[in-house]
Amino acid sequence: MDKKPILLLVDDDPQVLQAVKRDMRNQYKKEYKILATDSANEALDLVTELRNKGDEIALFLSDQRMPEMQGVDFLEKVKAVYPNAGRVLLTAYSDTDAAIKSINDAQIDYYLLKPWDPPEEKLYPVIDDILSEWHAKFQPTFKGIRVMGYPFSKLSHDIKDFLAANLIPYQWLDVTKDEEAQQLVANNNLTSADLPVVVMEDGNIIRQPAPTQLASNLGFHEKAKEEVYDVVIIGAGPAGLAAAVYGGSEGLKTLLIEKKAPGGQAGTSSRIENYLGFPKGLSGQDLARRAITQATRFGIEFLNPKSVNHIDFVDKYKVLTLDSGETVKTKSVVLTTGVDYRKLMTEGLPELTGAGVYYGAATTEANACKDSHVFVVGGGNSAGQGAMYLSQFSKQVSILIRREDLSSTMSQYLIDQIDATPNIDLKPFTQIVKGIGDEKLESLVIENMKTKEQETYDARAVFIFIGAKPYTDWLPENVNKDEKGFVITGRDLNGLDFKKYWKEDRDPFLLETSVPGIFAAGDVRSGAMNRVASAVGEGAMSISLVHKYLSEY
Repeated sequence: MDKKPILLLVDDDPQVLQAVKRDMRNQYKKEYKILATDSANEALDLVTELRNKGDEIALFLSDQRMPEMQGVDFLEKVKAVYPNAGRVLLTAYSDTDAAIKSINDAQIDYYLLKPWDPPEEKLYPVIDDILSEWHAKFQPTFKGIRVMGYPFSKLSHDIKDFLAANLIPYQWLDVTKDEEAQQLVANNNLTSADLPVVVMEDGNIIRQPAPTQLASNLGFHEKAKEEVYDVVIIGAGPAGLAAAVYGGSEGLKTLLIEKKAPGGQAGTSSRIENYLGFPKGLSGQDLARRAITQATRFGIEFLNPKSVNHIDFVDKYKVLTLDSGETVKTKSVVLTTGVDYRKLMTEGLPELTGAGVYYGAATTEANACKDSHVFVVGGGNSAGQGAMYLSQFSKQVSILIRREDLSSTMSQYLIDQIDATPNIDLKPFTQIVKGIGDEKLESLVIENMKTKEQETYDARAVFIFIGAKPYTDWLPENVNKDEKGFVITGRDLNGLDFKKYWKEDRDPFLLETSVPGIFAAGDVRSGAMNRVASAVGEGAMSISLVHKYLSEY
């Protein structure tokens, strides 16, 4: 960006204002412009002036107790002008309860207690984290990858989903509305048969690219570098990312393989609100971005989009065959392949998947649902989080459930949020009996399961959250699975006929499968808790067990 983004400080106490201005300038003056004022009203006038001039504010830091207005009120007012800026409340210990309440009511990002000495421990880490999140969301005048196509096109959705899931910034151009897109189509003699197209940063145009072609053009690693790895982690969901971080940090030759993008099913969540250490919550993509950055900083290799099709055994080595035909040799394997969304096979829906019918939050399509009626199928936390996210864009969000209410399937905090959101309604005892549309979804036929009455609704999109199944069909038969396909590990193997494969003098380790040196963690494991935090814990634990296994190697 041409101008430095601004950090705006507001405090009516001259000594406190001087101190915070000094500390902020010491740390951030090279990258940011630091502005400070002792008047909340003056600050509001300044905010309006800066917005009119086109300046960007990255962060507001305001004292709570000020004579003109409370800090919480000030931060709530500036959100309307700079909705993406970070907002931090500076407060005394006696006002802690009000500060915590403001996280929920005014949705501030953080509160800091006075005094904040030493700033290296109590101020800068908090500000760094908020500014990092702001930069991840901030989009200046766009220079980068552009995707052009028709809205609610399956291939357009697949391209946008791939780029977003891999944390690659892009600009979506709707050829039915955007003059820039129409001009690009004309200038390059493109036709509707060429769309969607991806315009790379260097101007190269790729017509209807597959994810593997995009990955190649984006410089993704295509082949493993090492002849033998200490551990290969298959699946880059929370468990796999945690395993990669610990594997890399502990000096193991670590390879992470993912068939789509980092984050797994959790990566599609629009908001994870119960993950320890993030009182405001964070999106699945934000969690994935932080984790993959952390893992690669420790020197791990990351291959995607790549799938493992088979595992062979040569002595104690595991030889993985990838979908590209290449093989990778490793001493140990951690399975963190997670689960796939279960598909709703109702008439008309399979044909429209990706063209108005989506599995998961599909954050890439939320903006296209502006001012329209959309539907969410499912009553779990993922459905609730998806509905809350979509309510920011859509005129109306209808949640369809087979039960009477959400109390037995959804966390109470989400139920309360849904109840307080006027454009979300709940339709109990209902199910979709038909999806209607030619090339994209146009309407849904919905049935009341008690009365059998049917009603047809115009529908731009339906987002489906009806549970998941493990991604384990590709595993060799000597890896024991339960009746639902989840991988059995540790003590749960007792009583099963796995000894014909097990040739060790010891019992399997806690997360070890029926094959020595192959471990499972996260949602793919039988008996897992299906929570992000537990998946992260199991991923970290799996590396400790890999060390034990390798010590016997």
